[in-house]
Amino acid sequence: MLYRELGKTRKKVSILGFGAMRFPTINNQPNQIDEKEASKMLEYGIDNGINIIDTAYSYHTLDFDEPGESEPFLGDFLSTGYREKVLLSTKLPSWIVKKKEYMEMFLDQQLERLQTDSIDIYLLHSLKEDYWKNLTDLDVFEFMDTILGDGRVKHIGFSFHDELDLFLEILDSYDWEVVLTQMNYLDEGYQSGMNGLQYLSSINMGNMVMEPLRGGRLVKNIPPEVQNLWNTAPVKRGPLQWAFQYLWDMEGVDTVFSGMNSLKQVKENIAVANEGHPNVLTTEEKSLIKEVARTYRGRKEMNCTQCNYCMPCPQEVAIPTCFKEYNIAKMLDNPETSSMQYFSLLNEENYASSCTECGDCTPMCPQMIDIPKELKKVKELFGQ
Repeated sequence: MLYRELGKTRKKVSILGFGAMRFPTINNQPNQIDEKEASKMLEYGIDNGINIIDTAYSYHTLDFDEPGESEPFLGDFLSTGYREKVLLSTKLPSWIVKKKEYMEMFLDQQLERLQTDSIDIYLLHSLKEDYWKNLTDLDVFEFMDTILGDGRVKHIGFSFHDELDLFLEILDSYDWEVVLTQMNYLDEGYQSGMNGLQYLSSINMGNMVMEPLRGGRLVKNIPPEVQNLWNTAPVKRGPLQWAFQYLWDMEGVDTVFSGMNSLKQVKENIAVANEGHPNVLTTEEKSLIKEVARTYRGRKEMNCTQCNYCMPCPQEVAIPTCFKEYNIAKMLDNPETSSMQYFSLLNEENYASSCTECGDCTPMCPQMIDIPKELKKVKELFGQ
């Protein structure tokens, strides 16, 4: 296993991290972790080189406004002798912080649930514009100064799910140490994207990546036209290897979290990580990955270019985001997983279902999209 320095934290982290959001469950109930199987996965992962685990207050719950089972399960598991072998990352549930004192309350709960005196990396979870404004109004900066000062948290950062301008604004607001963003070969222009990732590298920020496989969709149900492209490569790799190596070859990526849900996946990912090193991919192979990404994008149904000329919508529908998530669902043929992004990124008034078909947006679209008609498709795909 290769280890890299996590930015200004100076901590050495394995290039493969363990995401604790998708443990195997009993009877497909997200709040009922199969603890026996999940423990085997963690034991194998840590014993074979993984030294960083990422969880959150609401992982493995039926309702993201409620505490989940990931943290208490990890607390029990790590107390068996593994706590000192890993860096532990968890997150403040930004969307349910209604009062300033809630921040302290949630952290103290998490320390108890994780059975630890301190958390190695504490992230403000899933920052987007409204969450960030609320936290700053509640003086999150004082909170972060306090928890770093008293040692309950060793390193501070945030995870991010919004656009580049807000990303840069947040980075400039505090002396952060670690950032967690989404990246894979389809997402170079998505959210903070490649520009954000490269900026993190330039300022020596601890750079952690999530969704390397887009929720597993880059390694499942591979379209024939995509598989044909992979088959042209002189060096044969599986889709899993291509996806991970794309990231490990990238300057500034310190660790890549994978939300593994079986022991088989843990073993496969570690085997790939043991071969993962920087500067492996040739120029031709990097071009092939871009061609695969273009082929996936060619499967989208709506010709929206994200120009935003249709905005603002009188009903507050987030038209470009609705179309973007719809296209991703169609590209990867997995609306169930894409719906999680759709509902987590948007507030209720921003859903496609809020469209009243007033038609104000249609004349503004350079692509001549019948926007109200297409929003109906988004509503039908994702529901309410």
